[in-house]
Amino acid sequence: MPAPRRTLFVTTALPYANGPFHIGHIMEYIQADIWVRFQRMQGHEVHFVCADDAHGAPIMLKAEAEGVTPRELVARVAATRPKHLDGFHIGFDHWHSTDSPENVELSRDVYRRLRARGLVYGKPVEQFYDPVKAMFLPDRYIKGTCPNCGAKDQYGDACENCSSTYQPTDLIDPYSTLTGARPELRTSEHLFFRLSAPEVVAFLRRWTAEPSPGRALQPEVLNKVREWLGGDEVASKLTDWDISRDAPYFGIPIPDAPGKYFYVWLDAPIGYLASLKAHLAARRTDFAAFLQDPHVEQYHFIGKDIIYHHLLFWPAMLKFAGAPYKTPDNVFVHGFITFLNEKMSKSRGTGISPDVYLDLGMNPEWLRYYLAAKLNDRVEDLDFNPDDFVARVNSDLVGKYVNIASRAATFVARHFGGELSTRVPEAGRVADRAGSTSIAWGARDSIAEAYASREFGRAMREIMRIADRINERFDEAKPWELAKDPASRERLHDVCSDAINAFRALTYYLAPVLPATAGKVAKLLGLRLPLRWSDVEQLSDRIQPYEHLMTRIDPKQMDVLIAPPAPAGPATTAAAAAAPAAPDATISIDDFTKVELRIARIVAAEHVEGADKLLKLTLDVGEGRHRTVFAGIKSAYDPATLVGRLTPMVANLAPRKMKFGLSEGMVLAASGDGPGIFLLAPDAGAQPGMRVK
Repeated sequence: MPAPRRTLFVTTALPYANGPFHIGHIMEYIQADIWVRFQRMQGHEVHFVCADDAHGAPIMLKAEAEGVTPRELVARVAATRPKHLDGFHIGFDHWHSTDSPENVELSRDVYRRLRARGLVYGKPVEQFYDPVKAMFLPDRYIKGTCPNCGAKDQYGDACENCSSTYQPTDLIDPYSTLTGARPELRTSEHLFFRLSAPEVVAFLRRWTAEPSPGRALQPEVLNKVREWLGGDEVASKLTDWDISRDAPYFGIPIPDAPGKYFYVWLDAPIGYLASLKAHLAARRTDFAAFLQDPHVEQYHFIGKDIIYHHLLFWPAMLKFAGAPYKTPDNVFVHGFITFLNEKMSKSRGTGISPDVYLDLGMNPEWLRYYLAAKLNDRVEDLDFNPDDFVARVNSDLVGKYVNIASRAATFVARHFGGELSTRVPEAGRVADRAGSTSIAWGARDSIAEAYASREFGRAMREIMRIADRINERFDEAKPWELAKDPASRERLHDVCSDAINAFRALTYYLAPVLPATAGKVAKLLGLRLPLRWSDVEQLSDRIQPYEHLMTRIDPKQMDVLIAPPAPAGPATTAAAAAAPAAPDATISIDDFTKVELRIARIVAAEHVEGADKLLKLTLDVGEGRHRTVFAGIKSAYDPATLVGRLTPMVANLAPRKMKFGLSEGMVLAASGDGPGIFLLAPDAGAQPGMRVK
């Protein structure tokens, strides 16, 4: 008996609208999209929405630096979204923005309700103010000397050198990164939400223990939340939440507080509801009635770095704002995606770019499958390994899954005109009673359970186990020999049809992960669209002329994906990489100052095994740590002669992940039409870390 039809409201975390998607966004959206597609195959109604997180000081300041309005900046970024969403087959029903009339209305409504319940109050706050920029400074725009270890140029909330955390006011010699001015301490009245109120803490303890009847948070998430909430005999660590910001600020004005704006983390999650409201309006569905329907379930997919916001602020706001708002039925948390077990970082040049992936024409379903094969219901980081990616996709998808159809279809087309035998496997010889189709059908419920619980990796392992068994059975039957014997014609027909119908079942199982391929197979086998899980245990009676379903990954594509060419990459010297400028080419002083040249001392130098041109240099740039740079100067220098030398380097060049390691800058050398590469050197008296101006 089919399960009752459910109505699901599903979201992913809102991306900040100051730049295009990175691979972490794509991973989260693919995870949610797979789950949503599976739920729809079950016959459930799903409303899958998201939006751009469009407010905040960073967007305001970036827009100002680029000479555009914040809305123009957000619109430009929003225009990049369809390429990636469509490119990776991510099927949101609606994509919205927090800078929308719906979000203004809902944010103000939630605020007024919380204030009416006595959960919002004002108090003076002392914070740093930039007198030149005439604005209060967020922590990320304040730098200074770490009060713990003395490292210079550290941000206002944490030291990258010693990892200590502190208040911006603890910094020694603080300065504004916007103007360089020394910030002043000024006082401003801010609004706070009483997150520490006894009734709020009591609710959060209940809700996190059981978000909705019969459902629970992931164990790792619940343990983390309990550290903040405490227990019956342990005091809560929650502090009241600052929900306001001072002008100038790009955001939603607070209705009863002139010159004040909602902090972005108040209106951002309400953006889920704003997107839903716009989506429902297009369907002529009443928003309040939809939310209040007891059969509607609400789920969020988020990363582990925003647990505090989604498991404390968000449900508390919804609960105490009252009807029609309702708390989530669950929040699904995932880890980060890493690259060769290192954190992906655009600034450090490590990771893969969704843009480059699509521009190379790489099949998006390769990535969807690879991520699915590694995803589970735990809060674990997922590592992208290029070699594993190539091997797994080529072996599983092409060598196992597609291989079944490509082999069996040839015999069916050549000997039976595309017609499939409709004899069920059990009707054949005794040895075939456990036919491939029956084997595939037998895994339907276990694979469905794995999808439902977000154990995608377990589902993929089970699917590929079945694919292995189908291929083994096909080989054991030796259809190439059966085809030579007219007396074995019926047997040949059964063997090949059995393989094709088992492949048909696998296609249903893989459809949430490979929607485009499933669409091709639907045409090939005449399957009814959209695919329904209830149709798994059916037989096809004909196959259309076979067309190739998927190609293998070319390792050369991976080389370009993980190491995009750069005009002057950190693996070379500047002289070796630079092309002669046109005689009349000029740059401004502002262009020049973007390049941070610093003096470095070569602490160590060595040959790089397997590299014809590179030396590995270990550099002291006066940062309290050493950097590694791979430089193309092997033909000109004996490594032993370089140790102790001073040389200028480009210190703010994005690091680049190479097969030999991470290169974190670029040393400078001269070269010309004749032979020779000549490393530059400063006059006596220069010290590591000095700025070259």
